[in-house]
Amino acid sequence: MTHPRREAGITLITALIMLVLLTLVALTSFNLGKSNLQIVSNMQQRDEATAAAREVIEETISNTRFFVTPEHILANPCGAPNQRCVDTNGDGKTDVKVAIAPKPKCVVAPLIRNTSLNMAVAEDATCSMGSAQNFGMAGAVDGNSACADSIWEITAVATDVETEAEVEVTQGVAVRVARDDVTNNCPST
Repeated sequence: MTHPRREAGITLITALIMLVLLTLVALTSFNLGKSNLQIVSNMQQRDEATAAAREVIEETISNTRFFVTPEHILANPCGAPNQRCVDTNGDGKTDVKVAIAPKPKCVVAPLIRNTSLNMAVAEDATCSMGSAQNFGMAGAVDGNSACADSIWEITAVATDVETEAEVEVTQGVAVRVARDDVTNNCPST
């Protein structure tokens, strides 16, 4: 009679090695998936902060306070002056704080010449200045209207409350203003 040959256990060792390799592959794919989710979450939070900053900039340029009283632009600030709290997901809690900082800056404000105005346009007609002939007098007619076409630079810094990530959005805006509003604040060309 012959005895069956004993197995040396190579099958068991091979199975354990394969099990370890499959476990490593599963853990690696889990970590990659988790990293991708974190990247997508960060991009979403950045986009929400950017949208909040743009919303506050639009609010800023929709009123005249940014060039009349630049220290108090926003009507109902949140915490500090020129700061707005934004709830991006509608849960009633502040998700992003947006600050207009630094205060809006006038880049240039060239005065509009009376000869450049179109009196058929209501906005131009309000800028027109009648002129009396005062030759040789200081402050006499200079040919400029009562308006200036100003160009402003407004910067909003949005900070995510949870992650403290910051996004800075800068936007330029052209606004026709009274020449008296920009005389001291803007360079004219």
